[in-house]
Amino acid sequence: MAELDITIPHSLPQQEALSRIQGLLKKLQEEQKDTIKDVSEKWNGNQGEFSFSAKGFDLSGILKVDEKAVTINGQLPFALSFFKGMIRDVIKKKAGELLAD
Repeated sequence: MAELDITIPHSLPQQEALSRIQGLLKKLQEEQKDTIKDVSEKWNGNQGEFSFSAKGFDLSGILKVDEKAVTINGQLPFALSFFKGMIRDVIKKKAGELLAD
């Protein structure tokens, strides 16, 4: 497994950022129904655990929404570790769009 650690800064009120981030994976599953399956999100306050399957690979991790940033800490299967930079860039772009003022 390879570690995936991403920090996305934001300038929204923390509760607004949290409400935008919650349910993000369900939305992605609807948009990418042929690619993303078995989405699970469990939230406890401003921290959530997630897992899903993408093209047969299982991914999981933790999302945390703080006052100034969202952090994502996940585990990538070894087979995807070669695409870690590309995956990180796509997540940062999508989350950045979601958290824009």
